[in-house]
Amino acid sequence: MKLVVSEELLAIFKSISKRNLTLTEWREIESDDEFQTANYCGGFDATEDEFCFSFYDINKAQYWFQKSLKEIEEINSGKISEFQIRLAE
Repeated sequence: MKLVVSEELLAIFKSISKRNLTLTEWREIESDDEFQTANYCGGFDATEDEFCFSFYDINKAQYWFQKSLKEIEEINSGKISEFQIRLAE
């Protein structure tokens, strides 16, 4: 399934970028549920070295996706407007 980047998700990603932390700094403050909104819950996972999120659709089905700092920057700049997500297992 493809997820179109919404204003809700973009706000999360912009707040990540605004903190201007390095990968090492994100590893030090790892938190898997730091970012929570109506449809998203996630945070930085030091094992994956990426931000891992759950997305809940209108029917409350849960999907998972991961994004690197570089991918988040590409989404924030508009280079990426949609991406693949997978149904939670």
